[in-house]
Amino acid sequence: MTTTKTTRNRPVRRRTIVLAALAIYVGVVVLFVAALSMVVAPTGGGGAVFGARVAIVELEGTIVDVDDLLRELKAHRDNPQVKAVVLRINSPGGVVGPTQELHAAIMRLRESGKPVVASLGAVAASGGYYVAVAADKIYANPGTLTGSIGVIFQLPNLDGLMKKVGVDYVVVKAGRYKDIGSIARPMSPEERRILQSLLDDVHAQFISAVAAGRKLDQAQVVGFADGRIVSGAQAKDLHMVDALGGLEEALDGAATLAGLPRPPKVIGPRRKLSIMDLLRNQLDLRGLTSVSPLSLMKTPLYLMD
Repeated sequence: MTTTKTTRNRPVRRRTIVLAALAIYVGVVVLFVAALSMVVAPTGGGGAVFGARVAIVELEGTIVDVDDLLRELKAHRDNPQVKAVVLRINSPGGVVGPTQELHAAIMRLRESGKPVVASLGAVAASGGYYVAVAADKIYANPGTLTGSIGVIFQLPNLDGLMKKVGVDYVVVKAGRYKDIGSIARPMSPEERRILQSLLDDVHAQFISAVAAGRKLDQAQVVGFADGRIVSGAQAKDLHMVDALGGLEEALDGAATLAGLPRPPKVIGPRRKLSIMDLLRNQLDLRGLTSVSPLSLMKTPLYLMD
């Protein structure tokens, strides 16, 4: 009889052990998520749980890959709790196509009925400013570096160096201008004319976007669209920005446009959590990563300061 009772109790003990292990696992996961949320928690009003919010989206660094930002903007467009968006810009500009994609995404966000306010940080020049003009309102600090409305195409000419070291650069092509911008020979006058025409066209698109976004006459924009950099205070005098102020003023401005109380509740920017980022932030290990110069040659047409 004792053996039978022991045998019957074994499945019960197994279930108890399994349930206990599962409870411990769930507890660890909950604690991990709670700790993670404290690390990446948005500032100024907490996370997006209930009620109308103003979302902050960050545009940081050179504009090259904007897929994550596009998804973030679309998520805010589809989120009924988000009533307005503040785009915080710290960027010297970047590649033309992605810059225009961000501009278009902000216009779609506005068309959905949600106001967008641009907050210019340390630098919002060239492509950074191109993105900003899609917003309903632009705030800049007095010392913000902005403007630089222009387009640049830079390529090295290694013809002399290659001849000195005895390198023969062979090109086989179908199409007269297929190797336009080759680093192995001087650029012909006709090739320079073609590239200049390309840059002039993109520059005209930039000017049109600024004129439309800022509600300025095209000729007025041409007057300062020569690539010059201006301060936030100078930009205010040129009607390139609406008001002087930082992120807090931009959040209050967005709340006013959306009919929300000030200061508004805020959804913080999405940030990717990576071990390398944590190491760089905590240990100041900036030298651990670098950008290969060759990678920059893949996208040579820049709206950049």
